[in-house]
Amino acid sequence: MSGIWGKIIGGVGGFALGGPLGALVGAVAGHAVDRLRSDDGAGDQVRQTAFTVAVIALSAKMAKADGKVTRDEIDAFREVFHVPPAEVKNVGRIFDMARKDSSGFEPYARQVGRMFASTPAVLEELLDALFHIAKADKVMHPDELAYLRSVAEIFNFNQAEFDRIRAGHLGADAADPYTVLGVAHNADDSEIRTAWRKLIRENHPDSLIAQGMPQDFIDVANDKMAAINGAWDAIQRQRGLK
Repeated sequence: MSGIWGKIIGGVGGFALGGPLGALVGAVAGHAVDRLRSDDGAGDQVRQTAFTVAVIALSAKMAKADGKVTRDEIDAFREVFHVPPAEVKNVGRIFDMARKDSSGFEPYARQVGRMFASTPAVLEELLDALFHIAKADKVMHPDELAYLRSVAEIFNFNQAEFDRIRAGHLGADAADPYTVLGVAHNADDSEIRTAWRKLIRENHPDSLIAQGMPQDFIDVANDKMAAINGAWDAIQRQRGLK
């Protein structure tokens, strides 16, 4: 079993994490979280737990945005995030409890947003995970997009940054490569190259894992790198760059 899933399902992550995310794990594990630990200075294991539980909880809340959970969305979660077969049922319990919780998605988003405020690339990766699930059924419902925009605002991403993240999920044919890299169409070659290198550096899987993203989510990071490199390749072809 992957270590992060064992920590979560065993309830250990809930006790260490605290807050609404920790309480969610504690409720599923059958015990209350009676001691909350500060979000500041959290250890690597706690940060990885927070990231993973936040993806589950925010995915569950997103499922309510368009009123249904599709098999494609469930499969996307299980395949990309490498949930061990023995833990699928337990992860489903966390998902269902978060979906039925009447408190809304904001407490979950605010907690994980505070924990990773100094590492926005990890928060961007969490948004990428939500985008991946939302588009798994080949339909991006307007309510899902509005939900993702609201989560991005809580994470302190501005509209231009959200547009860049969204563009990376439209596919090579539909996405504007300049928007994917977050640069203007009239930017010079040097500026575009610098933006591409910055995004590659910030979104490299090894860098993200070092900042608290669990190894289990590596496929999401690789997809993001592919979109960034695809945008750079498209611009190089357009401009005749080498």
